[in-house]
Amino acid sequence: MNKIKRHTGIWQYIFLLLLLCGISLTLSANLFQRNSHFLPAQQAFAFSISEQKGQALQLHWDIAEGYYLYQKEIEIIAENAEIGQIQLPEGKKYQDEFFGEVVIYQDQLNLNVPILSYQKQGKLLVHYQGCTTGFCYPPETQEVDLALWYKQSAVQNDNIFSQSLSSQQLANQLSSSKYAMLGFFLLGIGLAFTPCVLPMLPLLSAIVIGQQRPSQWRAFALSFVYVQGMALTYTLLGLIVVTLGLPFQIALQSPYVLIGFSILFILLALSMFGLFNLQLPQRWQTKLVQFSQRQQSGAFAGVFIMGMVAGLIASPCTTAPLSGALLYVAQSGDMFTGAITLYLLALGMGIPLLLITLFGNKLLPKSGAWLEKVKIAFGFVLLALPIFLFSRIQPDWSLRLWALLGTTFFLWLASQMKSQGIGQGLRLLFLIFALVLVKPLQDWLWQPSSPYSLSQPQYHLFEPVKNLAQLEQYLTDNQKPLVMLDLYADWCVACKEFEKYTFSDPNVQQTLSNMLLLQVDMTQNSAENKAIIDKFKVLGLPTILFFDHNGKEIESLRITGFMNAEAFLRHLAEK
Repeated sequence: MNKIKRHTGIWQYIFLLLLLCGISLTLSANLFQRNSHFLPAQQAFAFSISEQKGQALQLHWDIAEGYYLYQKEIEIIAENAEIGQIQLPEGKKYQDEFFGEVVIYQDQLNLNVPILSYQKQGKLLVHYQGCTTGFCYPPETQEVDLALWYKQSAVQNDNIFSQSLSSQQLANQLSSSKYAMLGFFLLGIGLAFTPCVLPMLPLLSAIVIGQQRPSQWRAFALSFVYVQGMALTYTLLGLIVVTLGLPFQIALQSPYVLIGFSILFILLALSMFGLFNLQLPQRWQTKLVQFSQRQQSGAFAGVFIMGMVAGLIASPCTTAPLSGALLYVAQSGDMFTGAITLYLLALGMGIPLLLITLFGNKLLPKSGAWLEKVKIAFGFVLLALPIFLFSRIQPDWSLRLWALLGTTFFLWLASQMKSQGIGQGLRLLFLIFALVLVKPLQDWLWQPSSPYSLSQPQYHLFEPVKNLAQLEQYLTDNQKPLVMLDLYADWCVACKEFEKYTFSDPNVQQTLSNMLLLQVDMTQNSAENKAIIDKFKVLGLPTILFFDHNGKEIESLRITGFMNAEAFLRHLAEK
């Protein structure tokens, strides 16, 4: 009997280990080299169109040697037209130091776009973006006027999209693809294992397990209500975004919102560690207990609200698939069809959480002192979410914080193992894991100039510039001999290299201390950014401009493409 108990305890920790290791993240690096000359985007990615049989257009890109297009950045939007399904060809996997594994196209790319129908003003908007080693181009958009490619008689198909078309007819057209809804459901299941959604599991598990051994029906009911709360959030969020536009979705990912949620989950984690108890005043608790004795819906309401919060937290992880669902809704024009689509996407995200909760509840032993250890373990998982959210604001600290969390967790887990039998072996294994994970912290403590601490200074060195008027004001008021203007974007790999390897160098910082340092965030293709691009005839990113004390650009100092610290200093010294 003692052996059974001992092995049961060991399997508890193995279960926790397998559950919690899903939050780990890995980073990879790649080597880059500098190109001294870059083609204009029109030559690097020569775009052309041809007509195909069967009412289709072929989009063709001739990609120059050494250049490539990102698969994920290719998007085709139909306005006043309906297009069929587009199959992107299989690309080449490319390991990017900052964006991880991406899929790219080299040499040439052909896409067939079935044109089902269109109006007189029908057109296609073709979005794409490409890079080469050390240099990235801004997103490109090609507009294709469909009337130029088909005979005028084909415009008779306009009646398909006339204003008199009922929403029910549109819904029937969309539902003709019987696998579309299933696809969104399966996509949701895959999203359940992202770093945003997976940490929601402890919230649901803690609620279910903490219910004094609830019956299987009640555990399922609580899980189901939680999933419905998350699904409702996504359904409402999607419909609101369709109605109000993308600013609502962007607001949910603002630093203030992310910091607010991070603080919330840090407090929840600290309460799991037993530092304090988050509870209502005793008088309120008494009233709630009395109310719950008369009505059992209180717990369900709490779980439902927690599910809604989970749906909001997961939004940063699901931008791309949610955008695809929203495009599907926008093309249908039918809110009911859109609601069902988004509901199935969120329901798919919730199914694994529901099944894992039920599966774990059946495997876990009876209540006892082990619940306190489970509570502490869930505290570590709750700390994973603030790290993930905070890394979106300060990515430089991401690796250190993950290392600190992982090291602390495995040290705690090792301390809980028994010093004999399987427990002794697991303790040694967990200590090895802790030693491996602690390396980024060691590098940071003993080698402050290592790559783990490189990119932080950039945010303190540069003054942000929003538009041309502000730039001209800076140039007019400048009292320093030189002004450096850095054009930066989040999607620009080489810009991140500048940030990580060049601007962090002490010698570079000393040289830059005599300059006025300005920076424009070109991530969004806004009208203000386009004006700056047109003004200075910017080819792509990264581009760094230098101005004299009179505000005139020193064209010989302009930099396009990545330079390491040594090359950057040599470039400034030679001019």
